[in-house]
Formats: sequence, structure tokens, C-alpha cells
Amino acid sequence: SGLSQEAGSVEQLSLHCAEGSLEWLYPTGALRLRLAPRLPPTSAAVKGGSPPHVTACIKPTGTFRGAQLYLEREGVLELLLPEAPRPRARCFSWLPQEKVALFLQATPHPDISRRIAAFRYELRGDWLARPALPAASLSAEGACRPCNDTEILMAICTSDFVIRGSIRSVSNDAELQESIIGVSATRIHRQKFPLFQAGGRPGRPVGSIRTPLRCGVKPGPGTFLFTGWLHFGEAWLSCAPRYRDFQRIYEGAQRTRQNPCEFPVD
Repeated sequence: SGLSQEAGSVEQLSLHCAEGSLEWLYPTGALRLRLAPRLPPTSAAVKGGSPPHVTACIKPTGTFRGAQLYLEREGVLELLLPEAPRPRARCFSWLPQEKVALFLQATPHPDISRRIAAFRYELRGDWLARPALPAASLSAEGACRPCNDTEILMAICTSDFVIRGSIRSVSNDAELQESIIGVSATRIHRQKFPLFQAGGRPGRPVGSIRTPLRCGVKPGPGTFLFTGWLHFGEAWLSCAPRYRDFQRIYEGAQRTRQNPCEFPVD
């Protein structure tokens, strides 16, 4: 609470958890949030390859008031969230040796009405596959292109969800710049959280997967293998080949012993 801070003071905090949330009541002065996630070593670091990037995503609540959030990188400030922002996620990446922090600065107001500057955050190492996150600053380049064979094979091994199914509907949210794909699942190969639950035809779990609006997703017939990542409690699409194309790719990799993990194909 800002009521316990002196005007003009800067409170120092460190964010070590992979994900969490922060609520600042009656913002006064500023908070400096050092980003220091405890990340396991990646294969690139172990094998002496190029150092991986660390990624952070910030999503304000719909009632974010009383402060502005800046990204502090090597002493330079960049505005991430103005006061009363739209509830959209902002993502950014940095190298482990870079000095990065979040600077949450209270905005002056003539009254003392209650304000809360609150947001959720995610901190993680480089994704092994391309996440199609909503923030243009992170994954605009290539976010909408189809996955190649190698990316598809890695996606089935590393994604938060792998769902075989068909597209029921596609709706667009112009404000959030997101497309929401309604999916009817014929088989749930993996889901870390219950994203797809019963609710469609008997025995057919249903759920929704998001992708950037600029990708121009259209509804179409056929069976797909949907893979992707959990992002602030929502499913985001990574790779979605037609299932018959995936079968061909996987069986070819099996013959040459290049499949990175075992996967049930029928």
C-alpha cells in the first residue's frame, strides 16, 4: 500500500517467481521491480550456443489506475502501460546479462480516492517453439507463417496443449486485436490445465484458442492438430497442421529416427 510509503520514495522489490500478480493500493512515489526469474539452464547454454533470451509479459487489470509502468533497460525508461490502459498484454525480451527492471511510478491526483495499480506477469526463458503472443514487440516476425516440419515435431513434445479436433467457429476482437478459434476436440493428447472441457456434442470437449488478429484465421473443414501455450490462463496457438499432414511428417521422422519424442499416431 502506498499509505505506508513516503511521498517521492522508491520501494525496491524483486520478482523471482515464474508468474504472479502485483497490487499497489493508493500509489505513492514509485516501485522498482527487479526481474530475476529462477530459470533452468537451456540446451543452448549447456552446449555453448548463443545465450537465450528471457521473456516477460505484463497484463494490466481492467481497473489499473493511479500509476504508469515503465520498462527500465540499461538505465533507459520506455513506457509500457499508461494510466488506465487497455487490458492487453505487453511482452519484451532481454539477454541474461542485461540489467532490466520495471519502474511503476505513481501519477499525481488532486483527490485521495482509492486507486489500484494491478497487473499479472509471466517470466520465462526462451520458448522452444514460436509462441504467437499478442504483443507485436515480441513475435510479430513470423508469428503468422505456418510451422515447418521441425517446429511441428518440437511443438508436439513441448507445448502446453496438444489437441486433435476441428474448427467450430472463429470470432474476432478488434479492440484486443485477437482472433478466438472455437475448437471441438476429438482427442486431447495433452493439456497442462483443463482448457478443453465437455460441453459440445456427446464425448466432444470444446474450448477456445487465441491467435493475433493480423494472422487472418478463417474457419475451414478438416481435422487439425492444435498446439500452443498457456498465456495468462488462455490458450494461444503455436502450430496447427492438418492431422493428415502431421501423420506424414511424423511417420517420415520415425523412419529416419529424427522424431524428438514418441507420439501416438493412428
